[in-house]
Amino acid sequence: MPESRNAGLFARAQRSIPGGVNSPVRAFRAVGGTPRFIERAEGAYLWDADGKRYIDYIGSWGPMILGHGHPAVLEAVHKAVADGLSFGAPTEREIELAETILQLVPSAEQVRLVSSGTEAAMSALRLARGATGRSKIVKFEGCYHGHADALLVKAGSGLATFGHPTSAGVPPEVVRDTLVLPYNDVAALETTFDLHGPGIACVMIEPIAGNMNFVRAGVPFMQRLRELCTRHGALLVFDEVMTGFRVALGGAQSLYAAAIPGFAPDLSVFGKVIGGGMPLAAFAGPRSVMEQLAPLGPVYQAGTLSGNPVATACGLATLREIRKPGFFDALARTTRTLTDGLLCAAHEAGVPMAGDCEGGMFGFFFAAKLPHDYPGVMATDQQRFNRFFHAMLDHGIYLAPALYEAGFVSAAHTPADLEATLGAARAAREA
Repeated sequence: MPESRNAGLFARAQRSIPGGVNSPVRAFRAVGGTPRFIERAEGAYLWDADGKRYIDYIGSWGPMILGHGHPAVLEAVHKAVADGLSFGAPTEREIELAETILQLVPSAEQVRLVSSGTEAAMSALRLARGATGRSKIVKFEGCYHGHADALLVKAGSGLATFGHPTSAGVPPEVVRDTLVLPYNDVAALETTFDLHGPGIACVMIEPIAGNMNFVRAGVPFMQRLRELCTRHGALLVFDEVMTGFRVALGGAQSLYAAAIPGFAPDLSVFGKVIGGGMPLAAFAGPRSVMEQLAPLGPVYQAGTLSGNPVATACGLATLREIRKPGFFDALARTTRTLTDGLLCAAHEAGVPMAGDCEGGMFGFFFAAKLPHDYPGVMATDQQRFNRFFHAMLDHGIYLAPALYEAGFVSAAHTPADLEATLGAARAAREA
């Protein structure tokens, strides 16, 4: 049997790239085995270096909501490339993208474009501190906001202890003002504000945590969080890098606004879908806060490729497509059919599985019930997930190679794709 090109490429990559990958989860360390090196993609499919086709439920970790190579997106990108790759100067297209985002996000009045979700979250954090004149920030265990130093922390002992770095190279003093709380824990939230309220600049949260698979913040928890931030003058920052324009046209915040009268975050962080697969992200908020940014205010933020003309063309074309009537209704039906089908296949096999979905985002756990926080996620059956992942991969189904990552459905997934996926799941039921 000829040697796999994937294996050969991985061996070659490890000689010149740390771990053989440029983002850790791609190395398959969590599930074992050899990562697939992708050569091309189209619609709902990927082809690896060995020529094998997969039905793709990663979608570049969320951006490819239309599927790969959507004609309208390709046309916009090709035209933009012909006009120029980068100018280092303003363009009209930046304004168009900003205006489109603000039309879809009523909580925001101004937006600043950047190049990555990490950069957007880091900048929103600095802005919150600058606007409030405070230093402390609150985040939640299991929520990932990029790899900025102040956010690479986990909880210490007790309900409201200061954070400790979870990465080498992050000095303890950098995270001394980061408080890490359990997700969905109202009591911990109240205790923290009682102890530190006057010093808290912001609370940053993934409203649907996609970096511990798929875990929702409960409505009562979110309502109390909003109340406490308002009472104590802290800014509520929604990290919608993953959920923005993915779970609903107005993002996750539109779902909470429908359930909580008057609800809105103070700052929002976006990425993935707004770039359509190109490096683009943003943070947005009320004019009074956003005007604290340079060149108007004292909070410095800049980027050579911010508002890149090719990336903005890609993002605008993507947002135009997902705004079409019925888009999200159809996407949600596809995602629900997939999620319910996976749960049914597990039930028929007598395998405990719980799952949830919203819009074009889904998750499942090998557990009797859905976890609501990070310890609950860690208590699910990871070894069964790993076996299931490889069984599905062997059947041509490309799921996220880690228990802790959500999955994504695109408008390009067809009923035949779902049927093939669920057939593979039934065949993998002994995994």
